[in-house]
Amino acid sequence: MSTDATYTLSSIASMLGLSRAVITGLIDAGFVTPTRGKRREYRFSFQDVVLLRTAHGLQAAQIPARRIVRSLQKLKATLPDELPLTGLRISAVGGDVAVREGEHQWAAESGQMLIDFEVKPGAGNVAFIGVPPRNESDAKACFERGVALEPKHPALAEQAYREAIALAPAWPDPYLNLGVLLGDSGRTSDATKLYAQGIAHCPHEALLHFNLGVALEDLKQTAQALASYQACLRIDSSMADAHFNAARLHETLGHERQAIRHYSEYRRLQR
Repeated sequence: MSTDATYTLSSIASMLGLSRAVITGLIDAGFVTPTRGKRREYRFSFQDVVLLRTAHGLQAAQIPARRIVRSLQKLKATLPDELPLTGLRISAVGGDVAVREGEHQWAAESGQMLIDFEVKPGAGNVAFIGVPPRNESDAKACFERGVALEPKHPALAEQAYREAIALAPAWPDPYLNLGVLLGDSGRTSDATKLYAQGIAHCPHEALLHFNLGVALEDLKQTAQALASYQACLRIDSSMADAHFNAARLHETLGHERQAIRHYSEYRRLQR
């Protein structure tokens, strides 16, 4: 197993807010190629996370999960072997999944060229939601150091993520990674405080609200967790897992009508 394959499917789903159906669809399409752990579980690298955040960005742009997977399958099948995925920028343009390579931009599903009304992006890696501004490159370096340190040196990883937060408090990624790290180590209360801090700086980041809900559930704070899932869905109503979790909590609280509504929306988004 590759030493940098440090993320499980569950942690990816929680961190990015992607449904398992989207993640496994992207695996089947060959868009990401996770390794297998000792128990045959999927293990994802940081590069996989970058590519999957692209899918999250498309989902956040209200593109249905089935269309994301179908478009990226088409993209993978039509790309020439010599053009790596890391040389592309993938984004939503209207209702299309758009791909840019150099000066050219086209719809992934149809192959139709798209007129470019955007400012020309920098060349390089796949662009994804949450990337820090260029003048905050030190924060990005701290964040990437934290990712590298997580598998064997979680205390040092925590320090690196906190440095990234101090340098770029309005960048959600360090909060998300550190929150998962704290939760996995049993420091759930610390994780809730961190997510609340992140929400104060990034109030429109749906994943922070979602992860706060998960942490609050672990603390048996059902009503507060439900409020966090509802806040998440007000920002991004397409987050299937938030609908599922909200449905469970409504069911627990005896809110039958609300539970049915969220379960129905969850099933619709999974199609």
